[in-house]
Amino acid sequence: MDVETAADVQEIMDDIVRTLGLGHINEFRIICMRSRNAKAHAYARIWNLPDIWQKALEVKAFYVIEVLSEKFDVLGETEKKKVIIHELLHIPKTFSGALLGHAYGNKRIDGRTVESIYKEYIRRKQSE
Repeated sequence: MDVETAADVQEIMDDIVRTLGLGHINEFRIICMRSRNAKAHAYARIWNLPDIWQKALEVKAFYVIEVLSEKFDVLGETEKKKVIIHELLHIPKTFSGALLGHAYGNKRIDGRTVESIYKEYIRRKQSE
């Protein structure tokens, strides 16, 4: 598997965070990467820096959003944004380095949730 930074994905993520006003997300502590030849079936995945590593390295929380080139790069712009929104939803309000599962409490990270947030993103972009 080959991995490189993904400035284009970083720009999409930064725009989504700013447009939606996701104040709990520190976009300076999220690094977007692109992998090639990964064996996963996903379009993207999010990686966390667990608490034990934060303490051992004496750093705060970091996240990595990895897009899998073969699947992500062929998507249209709308779908790319939805994939990034999906990954951002895994970050808890505490920005602690933990990750939220697809079902937590009475909330879900699914297509319906992503679609709803994407519509809000578009509404806000149009009013800029």
